[in-house]
Amino acid sequence: MTLRYDEIGQRLKAFRLGSGLSADEIAQRIGISRTALYRFEKGELAKIETLEKLSELLNVSMPTLLGVGIEYIPSAVAYFERTRQLEETAEHLVVLAGPISFLLASEQFEGMLDTVLRESVSEDAPNRKRTMEDVDRIMEILHQRKQTYRVRRPSIVNLISTTQIERFLLNGLVGRQNLPTSVAAQRRAMARREVEHFAEIIEADEIGVQIGLVSDTLPHNGFQIFRNAQGSTLTISPFRLGEQPNVRVGVAMVTSAPEALALHQNIVTDAWRSAIKGQAAVQYLRKLLADQDAVASLVSSPRKRA
Repeated sequence: MTLRYDEIGQRLKAFRLGSGLSADEIAQRIGISRTALYRFEKGELAKIETLEKLSELLNVSMPTLLGVGIEYIPSAVAYFERTRQLEETAEHLVVLAGPISFLLASEQFEGMLDTVLRESVSEDAPNRKRTMEDVDRIMEILHQRKQTYRVRRPSIVNLISTTQIERFLLNGLVGRQNLPTSVAAQRRAMARREVEHFAEIIEADEIGVQIGLVSDTLPHNGFQIFRNAQGSTLTISPFRLGEQPNVRVGVAMVTSAPEALALHQNIVTDAWRSAIKGQAAVQYLRKLLADQDAVASLVSSPRKRA
């Protein structure tokens, strides 16, 4: 097996960010300079003994660090950084990630996401302070991803569950339930605008963007397939943004195993075949919005006295 030191460096950076340790702390603990650590992250050859020390310190197995088999990623920060790295070279993306695909979401969604992720972390959550610091790192990485997408514009196929869209409209763009009534109403309005935004994207029929609404059952964990001239990579993740967000608990996986890619591609092919697309998808989303407006109108109108 040929080791790709540039890819090892990418994984090293992702796990370093996910560890919460600074570059200075890591370098000091394993007895190298910070400059040397950054060089390793850029793909410079590192001694196996140094990689073993980094592996132990960052609590990641050597096979995962070297990219042998499946990468297991227990940190949302590290997962989103790996996603960012893969998107930097991807020519084609397949996305199944809840009702909202971050790359296609509106500016307002990104602007509100920081608040939503923070409110998803309960007051009594273990290591709450560390998780809040992670949100800062995640938002920075997500912003970089969005900027890269705007510049590179790889083609993207986005599968969206109709059930999740309906739940998103019902609950709103929230990180937790039991928000004040006025806040909950504002968040439902935000969710409504986001669904309208996706209807507009579909209606615009932009080259390189395909969105399909799937009424059949889809996997709860999101997955993405990244393709370029060198091959394909699959990520499977419990980490979610926007609807029932989760940036705290779970283990994501990254693999280029042909069997895993083929099985997930089969899911995409079958789902796309029966998905609602084009103008039919626009009409479906607009009807959902109209139905929501009708229900809201009934609820807000004064009851007639008998």
